[in-house]
Amino acid sequence: MESFTNDYLELYTYQEAKTGNEQSGDTYYIHNTDDYCLFAIADGLGNGPVARQSSEIILTVLKEHHHESLDELLSRCNEYMVQKRGAAVGIVKIDYKKRTIQYSCIGNIRFYILKDDQKMVYPLPVMGYLSGKPQKMNTQEYAYENGDVFFLHSDGIELRSPKVLLKDSMCTREIYNNAVKAINHNDDATFITGSLLH
Repeated sequence: MESFTNDYLELYTYQEAKTGNEQSGDTYYIHNTDDYCLFAIADGLGNGPVARQSSEIILTVLKEHHHESLDELLSRCNEYMVQKRGAAVGIVKIDYKKRTIQYSCIGNIRFYILKDDQKMVYPLPVMGYLSGKPQKMNTQEYAYENGDVFFLHSDGIELRSPKVLLKDSMCTREIYNNAVKAINHNDDATFITGSLLH
C-alpha cells in the first residue's frame, strides 16, 4: 500500500501481480502540485514482462507531460503504443482551484465517484485499448464537494456493487480494506481510492 495525503486529498493505492507472476502488467502513477493531482492506471495487455513494458511507457509519458490535458496525454500515450502489446489507460485529474474531477479512459479501467454519500457517478470509458491506431478521446468533468470519494481500478478488481463499496465504508482506509477482498488473484490488480478533503 502507498498512501498520500495533503490539504485537499487522501489517497491509497494497491497493486498485486497475477498469481505465479513476479511482475504485474499494471502500473500506476500519481503526480501532485499545488494546483492539481493527476493519477492514472495503465493495464498492459496480457500479463508479465511484455504487458509491463507497455504500461511502463505510459508512466514515462505522464511524468514528462503531466501538465497537458487528459486528451493530449492519452494521444501521446497512444503514439508510443505502435508495435507494442498495447494498454488500457485511465487518467484522473483533480483540480483543487476549480474543484473539478476530470476523467478520460481508453479501455477497461473503471472509475466511480460517490457524491454527497448518495449519488453514484460512473463515467463511461471509451472501449478498446491504446495500440497506436487513431482513437477518439472523451474527457468528462464533474464538480466535487468536500467528502466525495472515488475509486479507480483495473480489471483485476471484481466489484459486485461499486456503490455499496463506497457508500458502506466509513472512511477511505475502509474502502481500501474492502476492495482488497474483491481481488481476482488470476489477474493483475491495481486500484487507487481516495476522498476529497477541501
